Amino acid sequence: MVERAPNPYDFLPQQPAFHLTSDDIAEGGTIAEAHVFNGFGLTGGNSSPHLRWYGAPDNTEGYVVTVLDPDAPTGSGFWHWVVVNLPAHVSELPQDAGSGDDKLPGGFHVRNDYGTRRYDGPAPLAAPKRHRYIFTVHALDEPLEVDADASPAAIGFNLFFHTIARAQLIAEYEVPAS
Repeated sequence: MVERAPNPYDFLPQQPAFHLTSDDIAEGGTIAEAHVFNGFGLTGGNSSPHLRWYGAPDNTEGYVVTVLDPDAPTGSGFWHWVVVNLPAHVSELPQDAGSGDDKLPGGFHVRNDYGTRRYDGPAPLAAPKRHRYIFTVHALDEPLEVDADASPAAIGFNLFFHTIARAQLIAEYEVPAS
């Protein structure tokens, strides 16, 4: 049996939780092909799923949205999507908001581990075959002072100091047997 990495957010200070839902993915469910990477022999739609959140603290000053695969064989997971500084009044991202900054209701993308500034979906081509994808919305006490060239690690560092609450939805994907 392959051991799975723990939730990488467990190292962060405990924070209150709020709620994250989606019209496209379910907690513990399987990510649909519409949201899977298109490349490396996969033919997914590479469209970010719809996300909606509610119940964040009243003093929230903005949000960061991340998608992390903690099961990628890198030692530190694999970042699929990082959206920074969504305004505090935003509580939803429509499907395909991850295709470019012009699709976001404020905020901006930073580079993911594919090297692009957008959503790039699951492509678990190495063991374990079934990977988890942690969709997280971080409520912030103030916008992060970063730009689009920031790395996911730099965003994580800043989140350590500015997250006041967190909402998560964890789904899975496995490349179908051929």
